[in-house]
Amino acid sequence: MRTGSMRVAEISVSAIRANVGRVRELTGGAHVIVVVKACGYGHDAAIAARAAVEGGATMIATADLEESLKLRESGIDAPLLCWLHGPRVDFAAAIEQSIDIGVSHLSQLEALAEAARLTGKRATLQYKVDTGLSRNGAAREEWAALFARGAELEREGIVRVRGIFSHLANAGEEADLAQGARFDEAIAALRDAGSEPEMIHLAASAATFTRPELYYNTVRVGMAAYGLSSLAGKNSAQLGLIPAMTLRSEVVALRGVPAGTGVSYGFNHVCEVATTLALVPVGYADGMPRALNGAGAWVTIAGERCPIVGRIGMDQFIVDVGPIAGRIDLGAPVVLFGDPEQGFPSIDIWAGLMRTINYEILVGIGPRVVRCAIDGEAA
Repeated sequence: MRTGSMRVAEISVSAIRANVGRVRELTGGAHVIVVVKACGYGHDAAIAARAAVEGGATMIATADLEESLKLRESGIDAPLLCWLHGPRVDFAAAIEQSIDIGVSHLSQLEALAEAARLTGKRATLQYKVDTGLSRNGAAREEWAALFARGAELEREGIVRVRGIFSHLANAGEEADLAQGARFDEAIAALRDAGSEPEMIHLAASAATFTRPELYYNTVRVGMAAYGLSSLAGKNSAQLGLIPAMTLRSEVVALRGVPAGTGVSYGFNHVCEVATTLALVPVGYADGMPRALNGAGAWVTIAGERCPIVGRIGMDQFIVDVGPIAGRIDLGAPVVLFGDPEQGFPSIDIWAGLMRTINYEILVGIGPRVVRCAIDGEAA
C-alpha cells in the first residue's frame, strides 16, 4: 500500500485527464465543465479538480457553496460554479472567492446582488432553468422577470451573467429533445432581455455520448470524468473511458477451517469443504454494501477471483481463498473494484447486484478509505 493504510482508494489522475480529453475530443472543442460534487463523486474533490483542469476542463462545478469554498481552500484557482442553495445562504464568500453562482429564482438573484453591494465586488452568475426535470431551476413563468432583473443589474455593474444551463431527465430521446426545445426558448428569452451568455450547457455525461445536438457550446460532465458509464448497456471501454478509482485493501488474517464451519454473523454461509478464509478490513462503514452478502460478489487476490462469503461487517469481510491459499500471505493485496481492462472487478458488478447505479456506490465510499492520487497505472 502506498500510504500504509489498510483501505485505499487509488485515484488515477492520468485517467481523469484522459477522460476529460476524451470528452473534449467528442464534443469538438466545446467548453467542458467537470462536476466534483459529493467529494468528487467519492474520488476527493481537490484531486479530481486538479486532474480535470490539467486535462483541459474550462470550469469546475459543485452542488453547494461549501464544496466550492473548500476547493478554494485547497488551492484550486480554476473557475468554479455552484448551484444548490438554501434560503439563508450568504453569497459574500462566493463573490470574494470569484465563484459563479447558479441562480434559480428571483429571490436568489436579489440576495446575490445585495451581497455584491456589501462586498463592493461584481458577482458572476449562471441562470439555472427548469426544462422538465422538476427539480431546482427557474420555471418558465419566472424567466421574463428573472432575466429582465438580471439584465438591469448587469447594466448597473452589480452582476455579470456568464451562462445559462439546465439538467436533462435522461428519459429517452423524445424527452431529451423536448427539453432541448424548452432550453432554446429560455436562451432566446435571456437574449431578448439583453444578456448574452458565454456558457450554455444542457448535456451532462449521458447526453455527451448520445445527443450531440444538445452540446450548445458547453457540456457539463461528472461520471464521464471519472471514467464510468452513465448509459445502460455500455461500459467504460466502449465509451473510450478509463475508470479512475481502484479500491484496494489487504489480507489481515488467514484461517484454515474444516468443512461445516460457519462464517460471520448468523452463519448464513457454511463452508462445504475444508478451505482457507481471508479477512479483509473493509466493511459497510467504508461503503461496502452489507446487502452484497450472499449476492455473488468477488474480489481479486493474486490475480484470481475470490468470492466474498458470509455477512459483511461494519469494518471487515471474509473471502474464501482456498484455491490460492498456498500463494498468499498476510498483507496480500486485495482489489475490490477497479478497471476491468486490468482484470479487476468492475464497480458495475456491485451496482448490478445491488440493483442500483454506479454513482451510489462511488459516493458511498467512506472517510476511513484514504484517497491516494497516482499518476499512471497502479502498482
